[in-house]
Amino acid sequence: MIYFETKRLVFRDWDIKDLNEFRKMNKDTKVMEYFTKTLTDLETDRFYNIIQDEFKNYGYGLYAVETKHNNDFIGFIGFHWANFKSQFTPCIEIGWRLKQEAWGYGYATEGAKACLNYGFDTLGFNKVYSFTSKINIPSENVMKKVGMVKVLEFEHPNIIENDPLRKHILYTIDSINAM
Repeated sequence: MIYFETKRLVFRDWDIKDLNEFRKMNKDTKVMEYFTKTLTDLETDRFYNIIQDEFKNYGYGLYAVETKHNNDFIGFIGFHWANFKSQFTPCIEIGWRLKQEAWGYGYATEGAKACLNYGFDTLGFNKVYSFTSKINIPSENVMKKVGMVKVLEFEHPNIIENDPLRKHILYTIDSINAM
């Protein structure tokens, strides 16, 4: 099923044929630079199943994204139910992960804007959050470009102490302030 489109991107259900590209993407050290590790095939398969479950349970999730010009799977952009222990959770998080080959074209920003519009206009969200490690400047820039506002910094409870990725930033946007 196609959920929505932009000028250059299609946001759709995942297909089992996406799994090999998803595995490759999650093994790429550059793509996973701001995560604690790359993922094995088994870990990616588990993540894929979590994504499928969230669509079933919540009616939204991390959409498979492909480019219109060649129908290539380039990664995901969408929503996740974040429920780790924190002062702002549980919450609806917007996130993205794209293959290196898709970097530098503005796809993350274009896709995140479209997702936010879909979330507010179609899914009826009131507020959406996004967070990443403080050193992940590229993702923080996307958050800023889509109109999100930084609200705090926090220590991610699922990342060990003294890990440079533990310090996180939290951004949010609500339906009233959405672009």
